[in-house]
Amino acid sequence: MSDPNPLPKTPLRVRKVHPLRAWIWLARGWSDFMEVPQVGLAHGVVTAAFGGVMLWLAWDRFWVLAGAFSGLLLVGPLLSTGLYAVSRALLRGEPADFRAVWAVWASLDRRLVQFGLLLMVLGSGWVITSAALISLGVHPPVTTPHDFLMRVVLAPEAGLFESWLLLGALMAAPVFASSVIAIPLLMDRRVGVQRAVLTSWRAVLANPVATGLWAGVVMVLTLLGLSTLMFGWILVMPVLGHASWHAYRDLVVREKV
Repeated sequence: MSDPNPLPKTPLRVRKVHPLRAWIWLARGWSDFMEVPQVGLAHGVVTAAFGGVMLWLAWDRFWVLAGAFSGLLLVGPLLSTGLYAVSRALLRGEPADFRAVWAVWASLDRRLVQFGLLLMVLGSGWVITSAALISLGVHPPVTTPHDFLMRVVLAPEAGLFESWLLLGALMAAPVFASSVIAIPLLMDRRVGVQRAVLTSWRAVLANPVATGLWAGVVMVLTLLGLSTLMFGWILVMPVLGHASWHAYRDLVVREKV
């Protein structure tokens, strides 16, 4: 039976922002974190603990470890949904605490679940493709992070690591463009997944420098968080989550949907 009130599928209107606007989003993310640090730290601790457990369990199973971390990074924006709710509550002058987080998660929004599953599938595709590329170019097989560092990243023969990075960038770019605005939009408004993704792409295409800079900031801070054995992630995750909400608010025009 068809939906009597189907959601529109055309993308929402977006704004063009200053190319350096990413720094404002980051500053506002830090401000929101400092307003309600207990919520942000709880998100950071839970996700960092998951990463730490995976690091311990899969240290000698490099591709299992890579898959776990790829999944964590791709689903990270979805896990930040509670942080978006807190930032929205702060903006509205409403109570910004764990009740706002619970209200979002307790809704069991089917659109967010669908988007999360899509991201996990894309993450699995990247790990399989990445493993195939490295397996063809490195013998004996890479089994630990140390193997990957010494025989791929620091290999005397150039080409394999650069090809791996290029492949990663080609696969990550459309995922970023599809999700950078989509998840906070889905949390904030009654729109379908297709409309949210198209709006996200429209925002990226209208602001290639600003969103490209934002992608770079996210990548650098994420690598910083991971390189500290997940301890830095406790702070990085909530700040980026709050900042992503402000990116969405800046880039998407408020209108009836």
